[in-house]
Amino acid sequence: MQLERPEIIDLLKFHIDADCADVLDDMPVNHFAAPVAPAAAAHEPMPHPGLQETATPLAPPASAVTPAFVAAQVTPSATQTGAAIDSATLAQNAKTLDELAAALESFDGCGLKKTAKSTVFSDGVSTARVMLVGEAPGQDEDRTGKPFVGRSGQLLDAMMGTIGLSRTGNLYIANVIAWRPPGNRAPSVDELEICKPFILRQIELAAPEIIVLVGGTSAKTLLDTETGITRLRGKWQTLEIGGRTIPALPFFHPAYVLRRPETKADVWADLCALKQKLDAAS
Repeated sequence: MQLERPEIIDLLKFHIDADCADVLDDMPVNHFAAPVAPAAAAHEPMPHPGLQETATPLAPPASAVTPAFVAAQVTPSATQTGAAIDSATLAQNAKTLDELAAALESFDGCGLKKTAKSTVFSDGVSTARVMLVGEAPGQDEDRTGKPFVGRSGQLLDAMMGTIGLSRTGNLYIANVIAWRPPGNRAPSVDELEICKPFILRQIELAAPEIIVLVGGTSAKTLLDTETGITRLRGKWQTLEIGGRTIPALPFFHPAYVLRRPETKADVWADLCALKQKLDAAS
């Protein structure tokens, strides 16, 4: 695809606005896998001029498979399972939000932590009636250690401000994933499963009256559904957490709204629904 200079500039601006500023290779590279030594070249004897090959070359025996390669194929699933068990135990043992934050900071069962600069736990007022649960930190969030502080976070603050909510007064904010995925990619299923006990316990300890699920990843993870955010948004759901039934409202991610300004009418309708629910519960 041939692009003109203005089109290239627009494309670069789009990636910067979306916090996709990392340089990536064409193919994924596992930098944590054990290096595999290259096989030594076999010195085969030259065939005799008078002889012709009559047999097809045999495949290498099973024992020739590099052990490191086998380990790379088998180890992740076992590690992920153990990490999920450890995260559930750590999360459940935390009796306060401070203890949970410390447990998350000490947890090494998720590979995302190795490539992130910060563990992004929360922002806002932990006793607030409304809790926002986003997807995962971006570049700005990873740098500052707080959720929703980039361009999309500024829009989120403005959106919530229209109905009298702010992180400095009556709003609590967290993410389903506490570490930034490299290149702002979407978290994998394994990563979400490993980190899910932490966000469930965080919700249980914060005990909000209402939860706003910001973005498709947040909604799918906590609602255990494959339904997309465009169908979920604006429709009240319920979460059963810690013996409580909590109303939850799926919401467009502000980054999506920045890319699709035509969704602002839907966002305003959802804000009005949230305000109405808050006023009714007062």
